Order: sequence, then C-alpha cells, then structure tokens
Amino acid sequence: MALDTDEIHPLFNGAPTGTEFKKLRKRLVRQTREAIEQYGMIEKDARWLVCLSGGKDSYTLLAVLHELQWRGLLPVDILACNLDQGQPGFPATVLPKFLEDMGVAHRIEYQDTYSVVVDKVPAGRTYCALCSRLRRGHLYRIAREEGCSAVVLGHHRDDILETFFMNLFHGGRLATMPPKLVNEEGDLFVYRPLAHVAEEDCDRFARAMNYPIIPCDLCGSQDGLQRQQVKRILDGWEQNSPGRRQVIFRALTNARPSHLLDPQLFDFAGLARSPGEIDENPQQIPKLR
Repeated sequence: MALDTDEIHPLFNGAPTGTEFKKLRKRLVRQTREAIEQYGMIEKDARWLVCLSGGKDSYTLLAVLHELQWRGLLPVDILACNLDQGQPGFPATVLPKFLEDMGVAHRIEYQDTYSVVVDKVPAGRTYCALCSRLRRGHLYRIAREEGCSAVVLGHHRDDILETFFMNLFHGGRLATMPPKLVNEEGDLFVYRPLAHVAEEDCDRFARAMNYPIIPCDLCGSQDGLQRQQVKRILDGWEQNSPGRRQVIFRALTNARPSHLLDPQLFDFAGLARSPGEIDENPQQIPKLR
C-alpha cells in the first residue's frame, strides 16, 4: 500500500483532515519506517511488546506502528503494554479504556515499584534511574511471558540528543540511547523506532489526536533533573540557530573514530606513514584524513 495516500488506519478515524496534519502524520510514518529499515528492526515471525506509558511519545509510537502494520510495511505482531507502577494519583482506568475502545491488543500489569523506589532513594534525590531499571526488568519479564522478541520504546530524537549531552557533561563519555540493542541476558531486542522523530512532532500529533495524556511527574521527582537542564540548553541553541538539533543528531550518525581520542576504537599506536613519502618530498604537507 502506498505511503502517500490520504487513507489512515481505521483505529485512528476522527483525526484532523487538514493539510498540515496530513503532512505531519506522513512525516511520522516515513521517519519511523526509515529508522526501522535503517537499523534492521524487522525479523521473521516477530512479536513486539510496545510499551505505553500514557505520554505523548508512546501514544504516537502506537499509532504509527499500527498504521505501518496496516499498510503492510511492518510484518510483526503488536502487543501494547502498560506497567502501572503504583505512583500516587495514577489514573489506572485511562489506558485500559483507551486500548479497549481502539480495539488494540494489550496487557495491563500492576507492580508497585513506587514504594520500592521511595524506600531506597535518599531524600532529595530523583527517582528516575531506579524507577527506570525496575520498570525495564518487569517489561523484559512480560515480553518473555508473552512470547515477544522485542521490547519497543517511545524514545524520540530529542531523548537521544539529551542523553548524549548528559553522558558528555556528567558521565565523561560519548554515548547515547541506541535505536537497537540486545538486553544483557541476550534474549530480547530493545527498539526505538521513533529515533528520527522530533519531540515537537510527537507533541503536535498527540494533541491533534486528543489522546488522554498521563503526566510523567506523578511521583514529584522531576524538578531540577539533569535532563531538564540539557533540554533548556538545546532549546536555547535551537532558538538561536534553527535546525541545530537535527545537525547534532546527524553528527551522531556520522562518527569518525580516527578523529576522536579513543584508542580502543582506532589504532593510533599502529598508525604508520607511507614509506618514503615524507622523506622524498620534504616540502609536502601530510594530508589530513
């Protein structure tokens, strides 16, 4: 089925019919398809556990994957999953009702990791790191129980950029969220199909679709996070130089180990001159490679 038609997955009827929204939807679908193909996310007879938090990103992910599947461009089985972690005030009925109304195959799991996090994290520290580790462990378990080969997350381009700068500023390393990895146990893939998608586009899409957004600050542990500081830096750069985020993202796909400083990635000690090239031509300036 052609990607440039005006048809839309029947699960998402009621979407705006204006030209701008159609362009947005097609861009989301195209960029997601490109990431899936570029990073080799499709394997035969795959079943994906698509993690749904109730935020704008995971709603966008679910919608785009279903449309790709409907168009015959994503030959995998999709199971949506929400992990209710017991945060105070979490609206436990919102996602089950949404998924049932949309006719989306899903599993809702309740695990009170919030109490564990509150007990283990010292006062004044953020909960996010431990909360994320506990959540990931349960999602891996659920994926195995459901016969899934991959856990699929809604991280987008801006999440990847922010993680890169957090590692750079605070971790002393050049690293970020990869679009595809294998878990430590080696039995599950972790995919991020929205790797090429801008956060702003996820926000515009989710608002236009009027999804029932659940905030990610129910635990009260979000103020002053390093990620928010990095986000403000990137916002400032983007305001002064529109397109800066995309340029930085493109740089992450164009790494040159020989022009960095990691001897484990490039054999600097074994680098040799061409025999006689410098001696025979004393005025010749060596080429930069």
